[in-house]
Amino acid sequence: MASYRPNVAALVINREGKLLVCERVKSKGAWQFPQGGADSGEKLTKALIREVEEEIGLPADSYKILEKRGGYTYLYPDQVRKQKCYFDGQEQTYYLCRLKKSAPEINLNGHKNPEFGRYKWIKPEHFKLKWLPEFKRQVYRAVMLDFFDVRL
Repeated sequence: MASYRPNVAALVINREGKLLVCERVKSKGAWQFPQGGADSGEKLTKALIREVEEEIGLPADSYKILEKRGGYTYLYPDQVRKQKCYFDGQEQTYYLCRLKKSAPEINLNGHKNPEFGRYKWIKPEHFKLKWLPEFKRQVYRAVMLDFFDVRL
């Protein structure tokens, strides 16, 4: 039976309904949502708040959680599984978050080792599966359908 690392991801939307996507520093052209693993014993909402602040510089009071859905799983490819020896994949919980009017600008450099180099706001239907590694695409298809009724 596969073992999954608990993971959270933020679907951040602005007041115009556009969705935040961020480009990975080490993979040009790889755009994704802010996300990360929950520490052992950490509640998922606390993990979300921590990851959002670390990765994109938004404190918890700058957005409102509108909805959450979980149970999205994927397996790591063999080469990744060898590096992350404790888990076979990830089980993700996605949070739909709306920016508040008072929210500060996105800050990708607030962490010691930034994961993202650039960000942009897109209409959900403009998300491209080619931005993702093959093993993550099924989850993104389900998430985009579940939250935005967008078929990728």
